[in-house]
Parts: sequence; C-alpha cells; structure tokens
Amino acid sequence: MAEQVARLASERAVVVFTKSGCCMCHTVTTLFGELAVSAAVHELDKEPLGREMERELARRLYGVGRAAAGPAVPAVFIGGSLVGGTSKVMAMHLKGELVPMLKSAGALWL
Repeated sequence: MAEQVARLASERAVVVFTKSGCCMCHTVTTLFGELAVSAAVHELDKEPLGREMERELARRLYGVGRAAAGPAVPAVFIGGSLVGGTSKVMAMHLKGELVPMLKSAGALWL
C-alpha cells in the first residue's frame, strides 16, 4: 500500500487525500482552490483500497504503531513529500511558508 500512496502522492505538485464528508478536508481543498492551485484530490471513502490507504497515511503521519493517534485525512503532499494535515497547512499559510513551498513545487507560477 505504501507504493500506491507514494505513486498517487507524486502524480501532481499538490495531492490531497480526503474523505467526502470531512469538513477539514473541505477547508484545505478550498484553500488550495483560492490560491489557484490545481490539487489532485483523492477521496478515500470512494477509493476501492481507501481504508488501506487511510491506514498507510495514518502510519506516515503518526509513526509506526501510532495509526490511531489522530485523523489520517486530510493528508497533504506537496512536491511528493508529506506536509501534514489541516493544522500544519494552515499554520504554514499563516506564517507565509505555504506559498513559497507551492512555488518551489511548481504548483504556483506567480
């Protein structure tokens, strides 16, 4: 499953793993839309292997054996690297770190 997540995470400059009914997922994808970033969005509850991918994302976010430490979605990848969830993305945006990272990954041209 790690290979599938890695493949999907590198398909675009910004990739967001979400669930269709998750309000925090909506917040993150809306932020990228307002920044004119065309993110690839994968709704895990609509993916055939979504439950397994969610476990892999939780493992990456919280470490081995810590998969139940918190929500696995949204999980944001920029430039193929895991950035984190809503709090990390929003904190980076408020600190002025998100836009430079997006530019560096080729997700923004301005």
